[in-house]
Amino acid sequence: MQEWRDYKPTWRTAELSPKEVSLTEESTGRLRVHLTENPYGLPHRKRHPAVRIAPGEWIRWQINYRFVSCCSGEWTYRQDTLNLAYGEANPGTFLTTPTRNVDERAHLF
Repeated sequence: MQEWRDYKPTWRTAELSPKEVSLTEESTGRLRVHLTENPYGLPHRKRHPAVRIAPGEWIRWQINYRFVSCCSGEWTYRQDTLNLAYGEANPGTFLTTPTRNVDERAHLF
């Protein structure tokens, strides 16, 4: 959201790279999901360990950041939400309550 846009939220969908999320199918039949820390975002925090979900389950993982420009010193903010289903999922899946909810949002001031 930007002040000059009257703080209207903007949305985008992006594919995560292997540097941002690690997905491993385990011999137990569960999916191990692990997010890596953004080295530039503040505050630095102890990351949540990997989360495991079974087929048919889904996870919502939320995290926010504050970034400081090295040139201007201005702050910018970002909040990421990962919605990930393991196995078959229909478009309405992510409108229901997640099987696992990991909330790593922090106070940014």
